[in-house]
Amino acid sequence: MVNINIEKMTAEIDLRSNAMYIVKDGQLKKIDAPPSGFGEYTTIWKDGKVLDVIKSERVRI
Repeated sequence: MVNINIEKMTAEIDLRSNAMYIVKDGQLKKIDAPPSGFGEYTTIWKDGKVLDVIKSERVRI
């Protein structure tokens, strides 16, 4: 659960949740872990801001 206070521009996140959070232009974006539990996220930056997140997932056999 994420509690956001727009007036103060703060957010309170649940540290029990395994996730990645990105803040861009005052907006908070939660990126969950891959469903399989295995994978890699690559963050692409442009002009000091996150432009893209590339997700690749590994499947264990």
